[in-house]
Amino acid sequence: MIRVLVVDDHAIVRDGLERLLNGADGIEVVGTATDGVEVSDAVGANAPDVVLMDLSMPVVDGVEATRRLTKDHPDVKVVVLTTFADQRRILDALEAGASGYLLKDAEPDEVIAAIRTVVDGGAPLDPKAARVLLDAQRQSKPGRELSGREREVLDLLATGLANKHIARRLGITERTVKAHLTSIFQQLGVTDRTQAALWAQEHLPH
Repeated sequence: MIRVLVVDDHAIVRDGLERLLNGADGIEVVGTATDGVEVSDAVGANAPDVVLMDLSMPVVDGVEATRRLTKDHPDVKVVVLTTFADQRRILDALEAGASGYLLKDAEPDEVIAAIRTVVDGGAPLDPKAARVLLDAQRQSKPGRELSGREREVLDLLATGLANKHIARRLGITERTVKAHLTSIFQQLGVTDRTQAALWAQEHLPH
């Protein structure tokens, strides 16, 4: 039996979820909480396997409640159930430790399936949330903001040239090459020439 704690500040939502989940095979609602402050005590008292967590709640919101919960009870899985599909909320919830992210317009069967999925080690994402994350990933793809000169420096670095040879080839000073490399490393999220060269070999046209 999968034990579920429902966390939402709206009584009608809590009641509806209780009825839905208690009617599903192998799932039992063992308790509820109305805000993020109550979550820790409710988890301690009811020992759930899964917490179904709203994000927008008074006093302590769902993101902070998730962060505290996953720190204090790492074995308990959190599935967010919210109306918010914006990138910041999704990333904040997942970074806080949520194992799944659903929207409140999800079908009842999707909510039940998500609970079973997290218990099995999966990470269910609402299709709309997944699309937001994919779009964000494309927009923040490393190297997108490299200037033309930085790409030239990186391309020469990838061929194995030392800084002084890169400087000679491009007609700039060695100090300028170092400045470009510092910027390149930061943008690519790498820490040395080897990592930058590997990135260039994989991503720059040849």
